[in-house]
Amino acid sequence: MNIPLNRPFLPAKEEYELYTKEIWQRNWLTNHGPLVQQFENKVSDFLNISEFIFMNSGTTSLQVALKALDIEGEVITTPYSYVATTASIVWEGCRPVFADIRADTLNIDPEKIKSRITENTSAILATHIYGFPCDVEAIQRIAEQHQLKVIYDAAHCFGVTYNGDSILKWGDASILSFHATKLLHSVEGGGFYSNDDSLMERARFMMNFGHDGPYNFKEVGINGKNSEFHAAMGLCNLSHATEILNKRKIQIHQYKIELENQPVQFQKTRGNTKYNYAYFPVIFETARAALKVETDLSQKRVETRRYFTPSLNKLNYINNQYTLPVAEDISERVLCLPLFHDLTSEEISYVCNVIIGALNKQ
Repeated sequence: MNIPLNRPFLPAKEEYELYTKEIWQRNWLTNHGPLVQQFENKVSDFLNISEFIFMNSGTTSLQVALKALDIEGEVITTPYSYVATTASIVWEGCRPVFADIRADTLNIDPEKIKSRITENTSAILATHIYGFPCDVEAIQRIAEQHQLKVIYDAAHCFGVTYNGDSILKWGDASILSFHATKLLHSVEGGGFYSNDDSLMERARFMMNFGHDGPYNFKEVGINGKNSEFHAAMGLCNLSHATEILNKRKIQIHQYKIELENQPVQFQKTRGNTKYNYAYFPVIFETARAALKVETDLSQKRVETRRYFTPSLNKLNYINNQYTLPVAEDISERVLCLPLFHDLTSEEISYVCNVIIGALNKQ
């Protein structure tokens, strides 16, 4: 048996070809074409948000968010995320300052944020890790008290709601990812959302070289645009989004049932959350147990990944002055298990049986 960690959802080829025929007919390949506009509108409708900007990656979207909000100096962020979260801060000439995470939710700990604030702090960049919402109310209170901007890396959060509203509506700006590994993908892609219309307008200028008409440049900008071909894939997959979300829920429910009596920890979500079941992380009791399970699964040709290791404060281009015991510990004990649309019930049982066997052999 060969079970990958992820296998991107692909629509029927005929569905995609209906859109590509339009692209050939119009010969309009990029520069905010009709399919990009259509994808932006349909994502907005699906997520119940006012507007959405489709960009070429979640990382570009983070960089635009930092630039559009005029962030300088220190940015308090999580050490437990994909490297792009920290890299975007550094790339924009700011200094990441890490606050540790909570051991139950795996999200940044608001109490730890408070101790990191200095006169040089300009923003908080928090990740809703694995799509589980941060303590957004506590973060908002801290930001208002200290006049800080808040950006959410919501790369994992397509379809997640909190208190009945899209999680994207919290903070000054939020970003999504539509990379091929995400449950809703456009092969490559990302996007930007803010409740602030003026910030949305500024972000649109910035992601298109600053163009304000063909010969005027309103803002410093980069090439953050995405193509008609990527939008076509996004539109195809968006039409299957509810089916994809429902299937993930069933798969994770089975994983939890089969592993419920094992010495493992599952991430704790907040109340009033509609989750999207984007990932299935399992926290083992020791790093040794996690390594044993990872090794045994690999020998059985089952792919797992220690999302997210290393703890980002250990990156070689970071001058970190703090110890972050929770993030460093969790990053050594976590494994994300296979999760994708056509993963079968039999394959989940197989994975769980290998895990149980590995834990019993310790």
